[in-house]
Amino acid sequence: MKLTQILKASNFRALVTKAKKTPASIESLSIAELPKESTVKQSPGKCDTIVNVKYSNLNYKDALVALGKYPGLKPPMVPGIDLVGTIESSESDKFKAGDSVLINGFGVGTDHFGGFAEKASVRHEWLMPLPSGLDPLDAARIGTAGYTAMLCVDALKKGGVEPNAGEVLVTGASGGVGTVALALLSELGYKVAAVTGKSDPDVADLLTKLGASSIVARSNFESDPRPLARETYAGAVDTVGGNVLTNIITMIKHSGVVAACGLAGGMDLKGLTVAPFILRGVTLRGIDSVFLDMARRQSVYETYTPILLNSKSLELITAGNDQVIGLDQVAEKAKLMLSGDIKGRYVVKI
Repeated sequence: MKLTQILKASNFRALVTKAKKTPASIESLSIAELPKESTVKQSPGKCDTIVNVKYSNLNYKDALVALGKYPGLKPPMVPGIDLVGTIESSESDKFKAGDSVLINGFGVGTDHFGGFAEKASVRHEWLMPLPSGLDPLDAARIGTAGYTAMLCVDALKKGGVEPNAGEVLVTGASGGVGTVALALLSELGYKVAAVTGKSDPDVADLLTKLGASSIVARSNFESDPRPLARETYAGAVDTVGGNVLTNIITMIKHSGVVAACGLAGGMDLKGLTVAPFILRGVTLRGIDSVFLDMARRQSVYETYTPILLNSKSLELITAGNDQVIGLDQVAEKAKLMLSGDIKGRYVVKI
C-alpha cells in the first residue's frame, strides 16, 4: 500500500468546533492532528493512549461546545466529555489493545479533544476499565451525568439520610443527572419529589415511571428565600443552583444533606444565611465529578451500576431509537438542549 493510501486510511471522522459562536462541523482528521500532550492544565502529561471510540453522549457542556458557546472555548475543539471504546494502542502497561474503557470528565471535550470523534488521544490515567457486566451502550447511557448522580446519591447515603427520614428532592429531574438520581433513589426505597420546570405530560409520565412519588414545579423554589422555611425534605440532589438551591437548603429537615452539582440557575446563593447549618445541622455537599480520583469513581460504579441495570431505568431514560443519534444530529439536539426542550439522555453513536 502506498504511503498516501496509508495516511488516508488512518483518517477518521470528528465533530470539530473551529471558532467561537460557530456550530461544529464533521471533519476528517488524521492521527497526527490528535494532541500529543494533555491540553488540560489541571492534568498535564503525555497522551500515551489511542482509543477507538464507540459511543459518547450529549451533555450540557457538549451542547455549548458544539454550538461554539462554551465560556473559555479554545478552538479547534472536539466536544464529548464522555467516551466509551476500546484501546487501539497504549504505552502504559495498565492497558492492552482491545481493552474496553471509558472516560468521564478530566477536561476532555472542553479543554482536550473529546469523544465526538472516531479516535481519541488521551492520558491513560484518565481511563477506567469498563466495569464488569456493563456493556458499551449502557456505559454511554450512564455517562458523566449518571456517574455524577451516583456521587450525589452516595453523598446522601453516607451523610445519614435514610429512606425512612422523609421525602427527598431531585431538581432538574428530567435532565441527565436528575433522571438517574431519581431512578437510583427510588430503587433504594426513597420517596422522591421530582422538581421540574416543564409542564409537558410526557415529562411527567417519564418521571413517574422512574419512580417519582410527586412532581413539584420549579417555580415553587424560585422566590426570594427566607432564613428558614418549614422543615419539609430529608435531603436533596440539586442540579440547578441559584435561588432554587438556596430555598431548598432552608427547607431541609434537621441533619439533612443537600448534594449540589449544578449551576444552570446561577452561581450565587443570595439570601442564604448560616441558620440552616447551625440551627438544623444541614450539610451542603458539593459534588465534583471531573477530577475525582479513580478509586472513588470505580467504587460508585460498582455500587450503583447493578441497581440501574436491574431496574431497566436506562432504557426509560434513553427510550426509543430517536435518542441514539449520530454525529450529524448533535447540533440539532444541542440547540434543543440549551433551550430546555429535551428530556432524558441522548447517546451519540460514533
